[in-house]
Amino acid sequence: MSGQYKIEWLCEALMVSRSGYYGWLKRRSQPGRRACEERQLTERIHEEFERSRRTYGSPRIARVIGSVSCKRVARIMRCCNLRARQRSKYRVATTDSRHGGPIAPNRLLETKVQRADQAWVTDATAVLTAEGWLYVVALLDVYTRRIVGWAMDQCLDAQMAVNALEMAVGQRRPEPSMIVHSDRGSQFASALFREKLREHGLLASMSRKANCYDNAFMESFWSSMKYETVYHRKYATRAEARSAIFDYIESFYNRTRLHSSLGYQSPVQFESTLKPIN
Repeated sequence: MSGQYKIEWLCEALMVSRSGYYGWLKRRSQPGRRACEERQLTERIHEEFERSRRTYGSPRIARVIGSVSCKRVARIMRCCNLRARQRSKYRVATTDSRHGGPIAPNRLLETKVQRADQAWVTDATAVLTAEGWLYVVALLDVYTRRIVGWAMDQCLDAQMAVNALEMAVGQRRPEPSMIVHSDRGSQFASALFREKLREHGLLASMSRKANCYDNAFMESFWSSMKYETVYHRKYATRAEARSAIFDYIESFYNRTRLHSSLGYQSPVQFESTLKPIN
């Protein structure tokens, strides 16, 4: 209509000033405060989603950003089609309990863990590459959820379990009588592994027969590691998989990834808040 009639005629007919009309036109062409906030929030959500390696859902992203509701973050993530990586139900069997080694009692089940380096859990898993399987053994601190030791190799044996244990002991220097809990796998029941536990004054503990929930802390870690990094890549070599897993453990999981059980802190952040034991 403004192309057919002069602006001053239209303003006069509608009884508005020309300055008022042009002011309205300028405001209309510029986004409002709410729209600007929404755009900035959307950009921040994209940044945090990528920083989390596309693993965080709306609860964790809302926690990182702060001062914004989880529902609002979830709505924006749906609009932008930002979906956290999904877990896979596939699991490689790495536990062979058909051996003649001794079975330790389940000491973890009877212990209330109240401090760091009071109890560690350990387990093994496998990652597929074009060269074949890469096996991983790791130890996790039950109280802080930190991975304190790990080892990787193409063969899963007792020496691998010992290598992971030695790394953890060297880094943490635990007090004698600390619990090291595992499943009933042959590598953890081996004479070599049991001897290393005795050498460091550590107590062996094992899950009950066919009860994966007794080692739920490690099962949870493997699940997180695989759905957050392993299942979304194809590894050409074991060296490539080793590098990716090292990066996940040391750069992301221990230092960056938020844990709801730790008050939405990473294990390293949580440990920094702990008071030293006298």
